[in-house]
Amino acid sequence: MISFRNFALRRGPRLLLSQVDLALHAGWRVGVIGRNGCGKSSLFAALMGELEADSGALELPARLRIASVAQETPSLPDAALDFVIGGDAAVAQALREEADATAREDFEAVAIAHQRLGDLGGYDAAARAGRLLHGLGFAPETHARAVSTFSGGWRVRLNLARALMTPSDLLLLDEPTNHLDLDAVLWLEQWLLKYPGMLMLISHDREFLDGVASHILHLHDGRAKLYAGDYTSFERQRAEQLRQQQIAHDKEQAERAHLQAFIDRFRAKATKARQAQSRMKRLEKLAGTEAVRAERALHIAFAEPAKLPTSLVRLADADCGYGPAARDSGFGIRDSMQQELPALANPQSPIPNPGHIVLHGVDFGLESGDRIGLLGPNGAGKSTLVKSLVGELPLLAGERSAHPDLRIGYFAQHTVESLHEGLSPMEHLRLLAPGEGQQAFRDFLGRWNFAGDRAFEPVDGFSGGERARLALALIAWQRPNLLLLDEPTNHLDLDMREALAEALSDFSGAIVLVSHDRHLIGLVCDRFWRVANGRVEEFDGDLDAYAAWLRSRAADGEAAPKAVKAPAAKAAPARRGPDPAIARRIRRIESRLEEIRGARAAVEAALADPALYETHGAQRVAELGFEQASLAREQDALETEWLDLA
Repeated sequence: MISFRNFALRRGPRLLLSQVDLALHAGWRVGVIGRNGCGKSSLFAALMGELEADSGALELPARLRIASVAQETPSLPDAALDFVIGGDAAVAQALREEADATAREDFEAVAIAHQRLGDLGGYDAAARAGRLLHGLGFAPETHARAVSTFSGGWRVRLNLARALMTPSDLLLLDEPTNHLDLDAVLWLEQWLLKYPGMLMLISHDREFLDGVASHILHLHDGRAKLYAGDYTSFERQRAEQLRQQQIAHDKEQAERAHLQAFIDRFRAKATKARQAQSRMKRLEKLAGTEAVRAERALHIAFAEPAKLPTSLVRLADADCGYGPAARDSGFGIRDSMQQELPALANPQSPIPNPGHIVLHGVDFGLESGDRIGLLGPNGAGKSTLVKSLVGELPLLAGERSAHPDLRIGYFAQHTVESLHEGLSPMEHLRLLAPGEGQQAFRDFLGRWNFAGDRAFEPVDGFSGGERARLALALIAWQRPNLLLLDEPTNHLDLDMREALAEALSDFSGAIVLVSHDRHLIGLVCDRFWRVANGRVEEFDGDLDAYAAWLRSRAADGEAAPKAVKAPAAKAAPARRGPDPAIARRIRRIESRLEEIRGARAAVEAALADPALYETHGAQRVAELGFEQASLAREQDALETEWLDLA
């Protein structure tokens, strides 16, 4: 058991946590949540002994084995498999001793090393490490590659695999799903469910928390409160607690007002003086329940595109990959005239080296209103497809056609690093629109939560989440009609992810989304395309079906569920059957009707509660009555529209 007793934690002059009293037990899987800067990572540092308590006590069991993910990976010549095995230090040492003894032909030392490996369960170490690497997306042929040859994102995965390999009683994971694709996230979720020790994880992925956590530790306003259950259960419990707190506060304020009125009226009267003094004592003893302070909701928006053509961009019989002409062109907005890259030196002659083809025969088109989520294992070509749609990668074969008014807002995995060090958000906007007035910049940045002096501060001191938010803001400023978003939620907190999902749902252009955040994909996308085995095919199923296929593939190697290949591109495809735009509108109406029915049920339940009339009075009853009528009118209008469209 881990105990916090009147625990307080400070980072420099700032008090992060105080008066923390709680106990965590073996076998619990605790999701640690809270807004950026509330002390989550500092709490982990205290558990690992890197940060001392400001006051109080943190009690850990004797000989507690703690595993965590290293922040950096040295550029080592070691093979990836050996690096991961090194997470189990005792087994790695025994393997080295065995290898040394074998090289010396010291057979007695070899026997001792074998005995030690047997005691440690080290004979299957390579197999365990290999399974970890495979689950995190490393192809078998990469297991022998040197650590130094992997890029930064893959080194993060190596560090995660090494931490999972480490024997531990307490596993600390800080944003473990960053730099993972959806397949790896789903695998990690299943692995953590089988972990026998205590797990504490910081995550902004609500679906991941729902799948893994048995408890939620919420850090807020310098306090830490423990809730039993997953993230959805936490939200329900906290909402009810806030409701009860507000009811208690309102009731107490009414009692205070009543007592104070009696005291003010009768304090000076001799016949009532004793009663007034009694009420003064009672007033002093009231608990002082705090009113619920509403946290400022974050609302962002992508403005209506200046032009919204029906057909935006299409790849026809395209081979996508990396040839001699491929290069990176940064981030931001692109119109159809800016997207093409320089051709090969002699584009008229046959290509002597066609390069590496990742995707073959791609027929993929986008129309306004499309909401497409790309599924597939890491390295299968999702980012390659997105870059080919942007025009960042020239096609190795086939044709890319784009409407003249196409404007692409492109968020790539390297976008955040493309911000200019030393420049403020205001200066970034000025680079995009030199002639625009400063007040317009300030108003816009304020809507993206860069208010006041924050708009003038250099990005050098910004957190990863703030940088990602600024990059999205710069894209939104330019009013694209097609958003291509490749892992936009890395480093974003829960509030920002919710705000992004809401903004994308209201966006009138087309969206292609690559993300490991299932909650975001589920809210935004209504169609899924699977990128795998060199092909791009429409996936006939939802995210649950995709997760089920991944589990079945891991278990017995069965093929994927039925996939539907996209129809070949045509110059001006004639519409046959139901209009896709109408079908999409019908789906959105049905979704909104479900929300309205739920909201009406909640309002009607509130109006049926006798406590409402005792605690809130006529004003709240009137507000609920107005909301009930408004929802009824909206439901009637949508049902009429649904009938017309159907």
